[in-house]
Amino acid sequence: MAPTPAVDRDVPFERIPLDATSWVDVARGWVTGAQEVFEHLVTTVAWRQGRLWRYERWVDEPRLGAGFPAGRVPHPVFTEIHRALRDRYGVDLGGVGLAYYRDGHDGQAFHRDRDLRYLDDTLVAVVTFGSRRPWLLRPRDRADKWIAPHGGAVLDLAPAAGDLLVMGGRAQADWEHGVPRVPGATGRLARVSAQWRWTSRRGRPEIGPSYRAPRDFSRR
Repeated sequence: MAPTPAVDRDVPFERIPLDATSWVDVARGWVTGAQEVFEHLVTTVAWRQGRLWRYERWVDEPRLGAGFPAGRVPHPVFTEIHRALRDRYGVDLGGVGLAYYRDGHDGQAFHRDRDLRYLDDTLVAVVTFGSRRPWLLRPRDRADKWIAPHGGAVLDLAPAAGDLLVMGGRAQADWEHGVPRVPGATGRLARVSAQWRWTSRRGRPEIGPSYRAPRDFSRR
């Protein structure tokens, strides 16, 4: 019999220092019954195909997305997840965003969560449902990241179903994270990622376009 979806508060947390001011917490198997949650999300959420303006044309995002404001949840266990995160970290997270990676062809390029704007002290919590896939971190200022293997990633946390990852401190200012595509995995490696975000709004705000803002590289 499959376990009931719930947060297992007895699961140990491992804190991995990224540098003097950035860290990531990892809790494996933090949500039980994750496969049931995954199947529920895939079949009931009204997924949307996002579009981005890149290189003077619109392109489809290589995944689907959805969002739920605070007070609305796509599955009852999300209320428990929100409460457990608030209790552990002492911050009031907002609504939840979802990303659906349909197979190995879907992915997410390295990025920072710049939409938070104030990145000196943030918290980004990610719970994954579905298949285990790479989940990479690299220093933002790595000089050779454009030519280094795996985009210059120095850490692959590879979360599985029910795992929790929490990035904190200056992780959004000084580090980048991404979900690479997995060639040859058509029809496999489907995963839903759920994200909650918080910022202290301390420090200087980010200047410039966010990830979703139009970018035009024309020389005209």
